[in-house]
Amino acid sequence: MPVSLQSMHYVSVENLTKSFGIKPLFSNITFHINEGDKIAIIAKNGSGKSTLLKILSGQDVADSGKVWIHKEVTVALFEQDPQFNEELSILDNIFHANHPIVKAIRDYELACESTDDDGTLMSDALEKMDELNAWEFDTKVKQILGKLNIHQLNQDVKTLSGGQRKRVALAQTLIDIGFEHKHILLIMDEPTNHLDVEMVEWLEHYLNQEKITLILVTHDRYFLDAVCNNIWEIDGSTINFYKGDYETYMEQKAARIDSEMATIDKAKNLYRKELEWMRKQPKARTTKSKSRQDNFYDVEAVAKKRIEDNKVSLQMKMNRLGGKIAEFKKVYKSFGEKQILKGFDYTFNKGERLGIIGKNGAGKSTFLQILQGQAQPDSGKINVGETIVFGNFSQQGLEIKEDMRVIEYVKNIAENFPLAKGGTISAAQFLELFLFSPDQQYTYLSKLSGGEKKRLQLLAVLFRNPNFLILDEPTNDLDLPTLGVLERFLSDYGGCLLIVSHDRYFMDRLVDHLFVFEGEGKITDFPGNYSDYRIWEKSRERNDTVIKGTQLSTEVKIEAPIIAEVKAKKKLSFKEQKELEQLEKDMPELEVEKEAIAQKMIGHVPFEELQKLSARATEITKLLEDKELRWLELSE
Repeated sequence: MPVSLQSMHYVSVENLTKSFGIKPLFSNITFHINEGDKIAIIAKNGSGKSTLLKILSGQDVADSGKVWIHKEVTVALFEQDPQFNEELSILDNIFHANHPIVKAIRDYELACESTDDDGTLMSDALEKMDELNAWEFDTKVKQILGKLNIHQLNQDVKTLSGGQRKRVALAQTLIDIGFEHKHILLIMDEPTNHLDVEMVEWLEHYLNQEKITLILVTHDRYFLDAVCNNIWEIDGSTINFYKGDYETYMEQKAARIDSEMATIDKAKNLYRKELEWMRKQPKARTTKSKSRQDNFYDVEAVAKKRIEDNKVSLQMKMNRLGGKIAEFKKVYKSFGEKQILKGFDYTFNKGERLGIIGKNGAGKSTFLQILQGQAQPDSGKINVGETIVFGNFSQQGLEIKEDMRVIEYVKNIAENFPLAKGGTISAAQFLELFLFSPDQQYTYLSKLSGGEKKRLQLLAVLFRNPNFLILDEPTNDLDLPTLGVLERFLSDYGGCLLIVSHDRYFMDRLVDHLFVFEGEGKITDFPGNYSDYRIWEKSRERNDTVIKGTQLSTEVKIEAPIIAEVKAKKKLSFKEQKELEQLEKDMPELEVEKEAIAQKMIGHVPFEELQKLSARATEITKLLEDKELRWLELSE
């Protein structure tokens, strides 16, 4: 009698070991994956996260150990560097699976995009779709392609940008698992890279409603919390298991480190005593002393264990900031008919902590280039203070003119890093703070993983000691331990900070207002962090939906207050920002309540209730007048 899959492991791994050259990635790790598990793997770059995923998917093999996957489980892998048939179109790459429904949908999509068909192609495609009842799957396919902004399916894959390739690969993976068996193990390596926030939120919802078992690597902590219920951490060639969200993981990890530190302290005390005994012992040993000798080596291993705790606090001695930072005056910039900046005015202040968001292609990167003098506007002026030293972490990656060791690369920038309270730390010490161990510091640049190169690129930018730091998608390809180090470093940073990122958690921790690039040259200044903006945006969408769905006797138009376009203005205090946010929440609610009262008063209402409604309507009118006046004061 067959055993139910629900009562068995999807995957069983025993004593798995894998090394990269002489470097052990993980050693003798054992774990099980059950149906419905949703697991996130956390580790430093270079610790073997991607390698473990490839071993589970059959694309790599371990040095030793066993991997068993139930025969009824279909394994699907979404990897960081997707492989395509470069000579084929997006359509042919996505619909590559040998499945009748896949073929029917592919033929139907091909017929839809055909321009020279006499009708036969479409007729045959429709007949096949009806015969296989494939319309439900076609709807799901269209949803996936639409949400990931994939169009022009006849375009050759080899013409796509890196971000487009990632989205096509993600669509291909999600479509593939839609046609497979019900028992699916989906393995994903950084699925949110190159997705905007709407795409990430859609993917969260999609993965939660699909009946799949999931194991993934991600740096996006909000995505991790929304999708996963288990966290596995690869640390020092071992693996630790945690249940719950990221915050729970951090708490449990801190408790584990405290416990291990206490164990190590005890072992050190015992080690000193045993070491003295070992030195006094004669060469010939009894059985009893041999047993004690063996135990000594166990104690020694614990006593010499090193716990890496990435709590970094580094007060940098920043280059002095003068009174003038940077100023935009009536700046215009276009590419053909596409407008990027339209009369943009803004004056940056000391200590500015600004986030930039907007859809791809809205002009964010061009804005950064103009600010740094790397591109010129069509008209207008940009004045940058003489004391400003820009530090630019770009998406282009690490610039390597020749292969050299990591420590040599950093020392070519500077030998030491100045500290705010006096003194310096060496290049080697700075590297350790950013999780490059002494051994790794002598690794050649060409041998570093992609994530390690990103970490070194970031370190090189910071080591130059800038006072105006620009980070363009810094979280892509950085691991969570490094992000934690970076966030703590930036929290103490005293210069100006400008961040372009789709990482909601990262932005929430570090910025206090946003430039929202809305397209057609319009830039809006929003006083709050990323989550504040999304809440406000969704509230505006809900208000629009409520009004559209309500049958009113007279035409009513209610709009959430539109935040003023960016002007050269005094920066709001934290208290004023929160007051403005509350006003933007209160005013639409009062408008809705006022209209609801008006509708009630039209009908047959007892006199006493009518008086109450009338009094409340008068009160709301007064409240709205006061709040609108205050909103105008703050927004101007």
